[in-house]
Amino acid sequence: MLVRPIYLDCHATTPMDQRVLDAMLPYFTQYFGNASSITHQYGWEAEAATKKAREILAEAIHSSPEEIIFTSGATEANNLAIKGVAEAYFSKGRHIITVQTEHRAVLDPCQYLESLGFEISYLPVQADGLIDLNLLEKTIRPDTILVSVMAANNEIGVIQPLAEIGAICRRHEVLFHSDAAQAIGKIPLDVEQMNLDLVSLTAHKIYGPKGIGALYVRRRHPRVRLAAQIQGGGQERGLRSGTLVTPNIVGFAKAVEIGIEQMLEETQHLLLLQTTLWNKLSQLEGVHLNGHPNQRLPGNLNVSIEGVNGSALLLGLQSVVAVSSGSACSTTSTAPSHVLTALGHSEALAYASLRFGIGRFNTLDEIEQVAESAIATIQSLRQANVSASLGIT
Repeated sequence: MLVRPIYLDCHATTPMDQRVLDAMLPYFTQYFGNASSITHQYGWEAEAATKKAREILAEAIHSSPEEIIFTSGATEANNLAIKGVAEAYFSKGRHIITVQTEHRAVLDPCQYLESLGFEISYLPVQADGLIDLNLLEKTIRPDTILVSVMAANNEIGVIQPLAEIGAICRRHEVLFHSDAAQAIGKIPLDVEQMNLDLVSLTAHKIYGPKGIGALYVRRRHPRVRLAAQIQGGGQERGLRSGTLVTPNIVGFAKAVEIGIEQMLEETQHLLLLQTTLWNKLSQLEGVHLNGHPNQRLPGNLNVSIEGVNGSALLLGLQSVVAVSSGSACSTTSTAPSHVLTALGHSEALAYASLRFGIGRFNTLDEIEQVAESAIATIQSLRQANVSASLGIT
């Protein structure tokens, strides 16, 4: 039997929790109705399931159920938030602020809006990956309509100070959006305390199904206006037409429910594995931790390694561990990680980086195996480079 590599790429996606699958299965075959078919029992069953799921998601972020809009994932939610605000508030202003280290699902819609005449300010980050709050406040202008800052970075795991950012935005009466795809169910999120107006969510980063996400849209103080990006049947308050995928919605809610219930226990587990891996890798010279040492997701460890070729490193590890060098959504790009270069890394060091995404089902034994293999591979590659430089074959 083929032994599969240890999976440590949980920022790309996570395996589905069996409890999530168990919750979903009846809605494929038994309760298969359309939630919009409200004239018979099948539709009522689906509608009741989506209503319950909406309540669970709302409770998780301290919003009201009516403020949860289901989407196909965080990418669609980001597009709806950014483009929707741009179109709805066009007469107020055309200036948007975001951050250089955002996911492409935020950066690309912003670049699209630039082609339409909007002005986008891309804030730099400090060496630890955090934004400068003073710079953010100075960048806000009378025509600024939106600030978009992700909750937790998908590559380096850095958690931005959402409450402080939200306070700045509220003072200046600017809408605040956050891509929280990596944060929901892992760290506390409170849209009221953090003054969040729009929040993008997804299920597959927290052991739920792919193809389902949500956008929180504030309804009061202030009421956020959005222009729909998909027209059709008028579902989701007219903001996102299309038949609701009830099984996925049920699974999304179950995944979030489990994440909230187990957050403290899971954080402790992930911190143990993360710390163990870092303690072993950091024994080597020239291994750098990327991002803030403490203000980061507990399952994230992103390191840059001097003296090795990034492609050779991944190739040398692929039989032992499934790990990435950056965002899964940018794997077709030959450019170095825009997140790591924003931290001030050279292209060579950015290329020679590994993103370990440790998850719920990983064990201490697996982490020790990965550390041993990584250290041996790094040492072997460095020795080969030395030999090559000396002309030794």
